[in-house]
Amino acid sequence: MISVISFLIDQIVKYTIDFSLQYDELVEVIKGFFYITRTSNTGAAFSILEGKTLFFLIISVITVVILVRYAKSFKNKFYNALSFGLMIGGILGNFYDRLFLGYVRDFIKLDIFGYNYPVFNIADSCIVIGVILLCINMLRGDGNENSSRRQGLETR
Repeated sequence: MISVISFLIDQIVKYTIDFSLQYDELVEVIKGFFYITRTSNTGAAFSILEGKTLFFLIISVITVVILVRYAKSFKNKFYNALSFGLMIGGILGNFYDRLFLGYVRDFIKLDIFGYNYPVFNIADSCIVIGVILLCINMLRGDGNENSSRRQGLETR
């Protein structure tokens, strides 16, 4: 359910941006820091591997399959479901764009202490937040069932 919700939010906001802004139009939300714009990216983060749409489509499918299988080995806790749901929803949001548009729609632009951070979207944010949550869960021992068993053996 988390995957579906994050996917839908990502797509709804992208369509809203598409209909509200001209390409490369910039709307200042927080002066000197946060902007909304309308742009596209045929690559991955920081525009690496631009134009490799088929590659990213294949990698997305493989990654979602791995995440779904891997999630089943994790403890049945909300934060694990949240982390995997956000990652899968984010991957599917960008997958949808690549499959039907040939590029990913980006719109969040940040200027952090003079550094013009690459433009990104909600799907990207979901992936990053999901990964961070998963790392925290694993560090807390709330991750994979097998890792808990190993920790238990090490303390004996």
